[in-house]
Amino acid sequence: MKLPSTRGGGSLCDRCVALCCRYFAFEIDRPRTRRDFDDIRWFLLHEDAAVFVEDGKWYLQVNRRCRALLPDNRCGIYESRPAICRAYTPRECDWHGDEYDYDKLFVDPEQIMAYAREYLAARRRRQAARRARGRKTPARPGRRGARKLPRSSRAVAKGRRARATGGVLKSA
Repeated sequence: MKLPSTRGGGSLCDRCVALCCRYFAFEIDRPRTRRDFDDIRWFLLHEDAAVFVEDGKWYLQVNRRCRALLPDNRCGIYESRPAICRAYTPRECDWHGDEYDYDKLFVDPEQIMAYAREYLAARRRRQAARRARGRKTPARPGRRGARKLPRSSRAVAKGRRARATGGVLKSA
């Protein structure tokens, strides 16, 4: 395998500091609820963890060195390295890539909880505005304000009626 060259001569791998071998990141679900944000806070309570958003996707990053990394920053298991390492190309190399341009970066629990407070408050305001717009729309003809309960609520209401009538359901 020919090693990628750099403009100044030599190979890129000769100057490698193995950034790609010092962390891993995987996509996580975008948080939507207080519990989701609390789970992310739990991640950030662990040493060497960060959460970032890139192109709208959320990731958990764990900053831990690969066990196969040798002191000279070369791979100790190069010939039998995992497929994810084999698929990694010099074009994707962190060393000569641009600065990271995260949409958001969280490295401690207080940061994510401050963001959660803002996000959840804005979400409540949007929901309240939607509800307010919904109340202002005129009722559809023939509905007379009647509202159908969700299936689970109908079952609860039916159960209350049954208890109130001694277990006998009377048709309305």
